[in-house]
Amino acid sequence: MFVLGTAGHVDHGKSALVKALTGIDPDRLQEEKERGMTIDLGFAWLKLPSGREISIVDVPGHERFIKNMLAGVGGIDLALLVVAADEGVMPQTREHLDILDLLQIKRGLVAITKVDLVDEDLIALVKDEVEELLKRTTLDNAPIVAVSSTTGEGIPHLLSTLELLLETVPPREDLGRPRLPIDRVFTMAGFGTVVTGTLIDGTFNIGQEVEVVPGSLRARIRGLQSHKQKMAAIGPGSRVAINLAGVATRELYRGQVVTTPGWLSAASTILDAKLHLISDAPHPLAHNTTVAFHTGASEVMAKVCLLEKERLNGGETSWAQLRLTEPVAVVKGDPFILRSPTYTLGGGTVVDPHPKRHRRFHSPTVASLFAKEEGTPEEIVLTLLTESQPQSLDNLSHRAHLPAAIVLTALNRLVSTQEIVSLGEKSPKAQFFSATGWEALTQRVKSTLGTYHRQHPLRGAMPKEELRSRLKLPQDWAAEAIQRWSQEEVIAETKTGVRLPSHRLQFSPLQQKMADAFLQALAQSPYSPPTHSLPDPEIVNALMEEGLVIRVSEEVVFASYAYEAMVKETTEHIKAHNKITVAEVRDLFHTSRKYALALMEHLDNQGVTRRRGDERVLV
Repeated sequence: MFVLGTAGHVDHGKSALVKALTGIDPDRLQEEKERGMTIDLGFAWLKLPSGREISIVDVPGHERFIKNMLAGVGGIDLALLVVAADEGVMPQTREHLDILDLLQIKRGLVAITKVDLVDEDLIALVKDEVEELLKRTTLDNAPIVAVSSTTGEGIPHLLSTLELLLETVPPREDLGRPRLPIDRVFTMAGFGTVVTGTLIDGTFNIGQEVEVVPGSLRARIRGLQSHKQKMAAIGPGSRVAINLAGVATRELYRGQVVTTPGWLSAASTILDAKLHLISDAPHPLAHNTTVAFHTGASEVMAKVCLLEKERLNGGETSWAQLRLTEPVAVVKGDPFILRSPTYTLGGGTVVDPHPKRHRRFHSPTVASLFAKEEGTPEEIVLTLLTESQPQSLDNLSHRAHLPAAIVLTALNRLVSTQEIVSLGEKSPKAQFFSATGWEALTQRVKSTLGTYHRQHPLRGAMPKEELRSRLKLPQDWAAEAIQRWSQEEVIAETKTGVRLPSHRLQFSPLQQKMADAFLQALAQSPYSPPTHSLPDPEIVNALMEEGLVIRVSEEVVFASYAYEAMVKETTEHIKAHNKITVAEVRDLFHTSRKYALALMEHLDNQGVTRRRGDERVLV
């Protein structure tokens, strides 16, 4: 299905033409009917002679309602520019055409209306004027049809021209991520909340869970309608009314987007964009100018940060960052319009919906923006993978605005050429780094561990969780990253954590003396070691790291050789007698109950033995 949008000056007969074509009056508001002027968006649909249906969005022509016009024109497939024969080209004719050109609406036609009020010479003059106006726009060479909504003259020709044009309009691409920019919200008795808009990028089904962004509101699709027909499912390029369950009309507003949960973020208020200023702009656009930003059905204020120029003159194009006062839900490739309070300034396309702030006049930044806009899938992916944090396939597909299959092919090629690093390559949650991003993170790991070793020279390793926390690594891929660093011999894993491969415990002379004294004391009484004169815990931990001692309880530390002998004899006793008691352990090593109990509780905790009453058995 396709969407046709009207455009043109106020009172040039847009709504009357829609009614003549469809039999539907698109002016739904009482004020519109009383004033004879469209104020807000109107909607209708048309069945062409071939049986094909198209949706029609009728927009207001008055300059005071341009923002309402912009809310409806963003989702159209082709334009119907209306020019009255008795007035010819007027200010809003030019502004609406500028908007269509900025939005890259490449297919359309012109209807010269009210031909019943003028003679043939004036119609020819208006046609010449329109042809000249269309030059150097996306609608250059668009067909022009003279019609009268009153007498019906030219209407059949207009319909057949529409049929021919639709043959050249490609169907909307289905990326599997439906988006419906809300252009109207209302309550219907017996049904509840209803929103309308033009569905792009995917398909909706009854019963489907959806998310409304900005706002992160969750809802469920209770019903779908298009052209007043109930639908079980509906695909891209359709005008749709959605009955939503679980959300109130007071929570919704024009400009929000209905989509599937979890992928479309509106958290960022910074956009990278390619910006074009219209040729007849009344004055240049200076860096840091505040403007109205329109995209989809939304309108927010924005500050324009020009990245290549101090000011943009009419007809010029520049890379820019748009810093918004409120978040909007957009994806790469979405068109936008910039306006002052009284006129359209320019527009362009979003190149990155979630960038970092950029330096101005920075050549690498400009190069990366070109790659994001026009590069191969591999170049686009590499440009998006410039940060230390990895990206998932879904995130890259969203940011690149490319199908996941194309992005996955690009990722596989880049992995094979070692330009990117993958974590969990075969997993649905696989993460991808650029090679430079991975190296940057690897250097942070080395630096973090080096600092830790200097601060704690007697600790053999940093706990893995502490390393993850210091580096702010996400839980879902930290373990695999640590494993990869270990395989690359960047780090070494131990029982207690991770360390640099070159790290060795280093005692000061005094600490070495205390450690030697403690080891000597353990040797003098291996099965009844001292418990009240343990050295500094750091020293004990260091000796444990070196494998010289084993701590079995808070107080009891055995020399490793003594511990191993005790474990061996204890387990052999159990194998011979099927059990052992604490008293038997005490007698076996000629020690006290304190040491025997500490050893057995430790073996219980280690899963070597299991308590059964007053006895222990092997697990």
